[in-house]
Amino acid sequence: MSFHDQLKTKIVLKEDAFRTINGLRLKGKKIIFTNGCFDILHPGHVDYLTQARDLGGYLILALNTDASVKKLSKAPNRPVNNEQARAAVLCALSCVDAVIFFEEETPYELIKFLQPDVLVKGNDYKVEEVVGYDVVKAKGGEVITIPLLEGFSTTKLIESLKI
Repeated sequence: MSFHDQLKTKIVLKEDAFRTINGLRLKGKKIIFTNGCFDILHPGHVDYLTQARDLGGYLILALNTDASVKKLSKAPNRPVNNEQARAAVLCALSCVDAVIFFEEETPYELIKFLQPDVLVKGNDYKVEEVVGYDVVKAKGGEVITIPLLEGFSTTKLIESLKI
């Protein structure tokens, strides 16, 4: 499958994702959900996403749009890479099954719509503070925090590049 074909199949609209995951659930597959900006992909991101996928299921990655990243006020020059570039790199990872863009500051409404079985974030969050915790727990799902690979941070990477 060519890279462009992979992009076409992995970047999905929420309605298409909903249909896909309902079909997968009928086959007994777990739906795993995570989200983030993933501005400059680094080994910490890859490790985190691989661990999320290793939980045994179909990994949906909700990606902040450029407008959403700006709302988060990470820095005036963020994102460094636009949403299409960030999505393209994420789609190239075999551990990511689907990428869905979201415009809001958080993916709460998307989590309510998709109803994932497992919600994953890095362990820089407390489980109870993860956006969507209430939704996933109410349906009997799991909220898991994954240890982050030390020494990797997009913000620190950007800082180290400044001369």
